[in-house]
Amino acid sequence: MSDSPPPHWSRAIILMDMDAFFASIEQYDQPKLRGRPIAITNGMQGTCIITCSYEARAYGIKTGMRLKEARRLYPDLIQRPANPERYAAVSSNIMSALQDISPDVEVFSVDEAFLDVTRCQKLLGPPPRIARLVKQKVFEVSGLPCSVGASGDKTTAKYAAKQNKPNGLVIIPPWEARQRLAGVSVTELCGIADGIGRFLAERGVWTCGDMVHLPIGELARRFGNPGRRIWYMCQGEDPAKVDNRVPPPKSIGHGKVVPPDTRSRHILLIYLQHMSEKVATRLRRHDMQAQNFFIGLLTRDGWVGDKLQTVMPTNDGLLIFTLGKKILRANWQGEGIHQVQVTALDPHPAAIQLELFEDPLADHSGSNRVMDAINQRYGEFALTPARLLNRSSMPNVIAPAWKPFGHRKTV
Repeated sequence: MSDSPPPHWSRAIILMDMDAFFASIEQYDQPKLRGRPIAITNGMQGTCIITCSYEARAYGIKTGMRLKEARRLYPDLIQRPANPERYAAVSSNIMSALQDISPDVEVFSVDEAFLDVTRCQKLLGPPPRIARLVKQKVFEVSGLPCSVGASGDKTTAKYAAKQNKPNGLVIIPPWEARQRLAGVSVTELCGIADGIGRFLAERGVWTCGDMVHLPIGELARRFGNPGRRIWYMCQGEDPAKVDNRVPPPKSIGHGKVVPPDTRSRHILLIYLQHMSEKVATRLRRHDMQAQNFFIGLLTRDGWVGDKLQTVMPTNDGLLIFTLGKKILRANWQGEGIHQVQVTALDPHPAAIQLELFEDPLADHSGSNRVMDAINQRYGEFALTPARLLNRSSMPNVIAPAWKPFGHRKTV
């Protein structure tokens, strides 16, 4: 038997993936739920499953399924309302702890993170040992298991982490990645959706191993640089780096599901003002303003709405809400509404100097500062416009782009 040390990886990437994250937190917090099939919904009135425990998945229940359908599969399924603030707090603790292992951490979502541990090998040992350290560290700070994949690139590491869930650990050394991926369907890799999959299938590429027969230039001509990356991903050589930066926001928006087929103007105004205030609060929190906004209402046949502009850049909820009222007057014909959306399309740093012709009567900055200070201390909307006393009781949700720091730290 050789006693030679394990080889040094020229590049070592780890993907940490929590197992049924929200459901696992509920089971950790409430021991009576451990080992039982549970489903998380947005409040007790929610009808769509956000996630579910592995015990529920054993009965065919899955994320995105309607609660009614899930209960046909398992009538005794336990419904739990989401607690996004708790989930965000646990995620923040986990992501902070991972920084103790490597400074190069990219928060991929609320329950996933990439770590570049290439430079850590001399201090912490070979990547398989570091991968076990990641699992240990996550359990220490959260009490929860996670699955971990390690390889020489991000895509292969993410694929590996999915192979032995829950509580899995899969290592694919970089020199084995191409062979291990050869028989894998291209659509199993993160970032290759069905549309790209069809494009590849039309050219004889169904598995990653088939990709060697397709010239990289054909993908580049159709998809540009992302196409080139896809070609390398299938070879186990994804060139994408672990990126711990949070880029400036391209938009800041909030949406909420309304009671199905809502036709009440009064209710729609409540929801529109609620979302307007959430967008405005978030803009102010990060010293930002916007002038262009999308206000949308989701009907059975799709979105109705428009892009509107305020006279001057703003972070005032009342001014944004004025645009919402315009949309109702101009675009809504009384049809049933299922969701509202308010999005700032051009967030940018707030102007320090007052505009020359700004209307002082429209300046609510003083009252907004007081309201923000009170709400920051006592909770969101502790102080709120009167109309919002009747706002939805459904809890906030964590956006897919949530991060534990910067402008994406919101629910």
